Amino acid sequence: MGSKQTLPSQPAAEGIGKHLLVIMGVSGCGKTTIAEGLRNELGWPFQEGDDLHPSANVQKMAAGIPLNDEDRWPWLERCHEWLAECEKSGSGAILTCSALKRSYRDVLRRDGLNPVFIYLHVDETVLIKRLQTRKGHYMPASLLPSQLQTLEPPTDDEHAMTISVASAPPQTIATILTKLKSL
Repeated sequence: MGSKQTLPSQPAAEGIGKHLLVIMGVSGCGKTTIAEGLRNELGWPFQEGDDLHPSANVQKMAAGIPLNDEDRWPWLERCHEWLAECEKSGSGAILTCSALKRSYRDVLRRDGLNPVFIYLHVDETVLIKRLQTRKGHYMPASLLPSQLQTLEPPTDDEHAMTISVASAPPQTIATILTKLKSL
């Protein structure tokens, strides 16, 4: 299921145990950029969560209609299945997934999975600017307010780290790698 492309581990991966990483946050926070950078450094399988959405969800978002919980459950199940495959193989994993609510994250950690949620936090004005200039993505900037309204940032008991994405991607990736070494 999905792309399970792996790359050889890089020196930055030394001292980092295999984890299931969920790069989370609202649209425009940089999930894909950070996940791809982590994949390049760690060599673990990477899955773009947006690619696991059922076509009805993509059509709905492309039309500017926010998803509701019922729309998201099948997508979250697909994300969970991909994580479970990676856990079974022992490969480590990097998944991008908005994971906006605790109940959504609960689906991802079901059946004994213990992913590390990496919440990318970005100022709303930066998000709006990024979304207005982003090309090639089906989700319009007009849906950002609904995502921000839905967002429940992870709490201390959720095996999560909050990362401010105010720095350039290489610095953000380096910060995450440093924090992963301490897990």
